[in-house]
Amino acid sequence: MYKALLVSLLCLCVVMLFTCKDKTKPPAPGELTHISYRPKPYPYNLPEGFPRFEVPKDNPGTVEGVSLGEKLFFDPLLSADNTMSCSSCHFPHLAMTDKKARSTGIDGKEGIRSAMSLINVAYYREGLFWDGRVKTLEEQALLPVEDSVELHNSWDEVLNRLKKHSEYPALFRKAFGISSIEEMDKYLAVKAIAQYERSLISGNTKFDRFRRGEAVLSEEEMRGYELFFDASPDLPDAECGHCHNAPLMTTNEYLNNGISEAFTTEDFTDKGYGLITGNPLDNGKFRVPSLRNIILTAPYMHDGRFKTLEEVIEHYNSGGKHGPNVSPLIRPLNLNEVQKRQLIAFLETLTDPNFTQQN
Repeated sequence: MYKALLVSLLCLCVVMLFTCKDKTKPPAPGELTHISYRPKPYPYNLPEGFPRFEVPKDNPGTVEGVSLGEKLFFDPLLSADNTMSCSSCHFPHLAMTDKKARSTGIDGKEGIRSAMSLINVAYYREGLFWDGRVKTLEEQALLPVEDSVELHNSWDEVLNRLKKHSEYPALFRKAFGISSIEEMDKYLAVKAIAQYERSLISGNTKFDRFRRGEAVLSEEEMRGYELFFDASPDLPDAECGHCHNAPLMTTNEYLNNGISEAFTTEDFTDKGYGLITGNPLDNGKFRVPSLRNIILTAPYMHDGRFKTLEEVIEHYNSGGKHGPNVSPLIRPLNLNEVQKRQLIAFLETLTDPNFTQQN
């Protein structure tokens, strides 16, 4: 019995020895399982009065995923020559735009449209880009890397850089629980970027505080509000709130707002939404952008043709240009100079300094 007990103790010691050795054994090359994977749900703190937005079941927001996405978004590693990132066309202090009529990429080539603001992009239900060419943020984030005008790279090269990077493998592990570096791929990268983009929520403007009863609009701002939303029988309807309604200040529609003259649906130089749907009646239509932080996002329209809000308001006040599918809301408004200034005063209340200063 004594011998049996001794043998048992010896066996136990051997097992413990090997167990201890396993614990101190360095991870195999490329292995990531030694890094903790405990993702925390991202707290989407929506402003009061904002609806909830849909989050894909296969890409729930986590603190770790948003953090990784933010790092990727601002990293020039994504471009072929390491000079530009997603943020090169979407600056936080410019409300996620770049103040250019048409954005340029790493080769100095100019695109055909301006960079849309990404503020509240989580709410874009009817597709993304000016023409709605993709349905989800994950799809959208795939495109700029390999676009010949934008970052002009390949995802194979980007993944090669990410896998060799001193920080990214661990960040991918913490965000998505991958076991090895070889599991890093472009789909996880764009999931992270999409998570970050969904976190870009803006909803603490003077207008928002006014709606919550926390602020008072000046007389000029109030008249602009009434013109914008047709809220007073004593003032004309500026026809703004029909396409830019609260709280998001957009309806997510695609419309022809009469900025380009056309006699047939084939006369539009940029056919916009029609190229995606294949319906000629959609030619010349573009996404209705949100007017949140509009003061910061000049120049205006999909091609940046208007440098100032005064030009924008003058366009709408004139009734726009002829087209076979122009929105019926585009008509002469007969606003006087005072009313135009009042509209701009109201638009200034849509600025959210908390967003631009904290991001």
